[in-house]
Amino acid sequence: MAKTQPVTGGCQCGAVRYRLEQPPSKVSICFCRMCQKAVGGYFGAFASSALADLVWTRGQSSIFASSEAAERGFCSSCGTPLSFSYRGSGRISVTAGSLDDPAGHPPTLAYGVEGRMPWFDDLCRLSGTSTEDDIPPDEFARYRSRQHPDQEP
Repeated sequence: MAKTQPVTGGCQCGAVRYRLEQPPSKVSICFCRMCQKAVGGYFGAFASSALADLVWTRGQSSIFASSEAAERGFCSSCGTPLSFSYRGSGRISVTAGSLDDPAGHPPTLAYGVEGRMPWFDDLCRLSGTSTEDDIPPDEFARYRSRQHPDQEP
């Protein structure tokens, strides 16, 4: 039997990195107000795994108890939201955006739909530009990313 390739991820600055020994069992989004506030967006996206499958490979996340039942992990250096878990469940969900390959793990389920913005379905139809289109060429150097690269160098 072929060994499953580990799934990796981490924070924006690279101070915290992790590996999931098995692929996530479920990827979901949550529109509830608590998740919106926790990630600073219109929804949270999470990849769920057994807690035993999560290995912190660099640093450790800091924890905020967002309710009596749940806690959320984040990087104390750059603030990147990293995880969500119900205490004592034996499971943890890493934020899908912190995965090195988030495109490889599409969501299949939504929670907290009462918090979904009424205009959410229109978002993908907005006109837009790519990032580089909005930066004058003489300012490219100023916009050089300090973000940790996806994957380890």
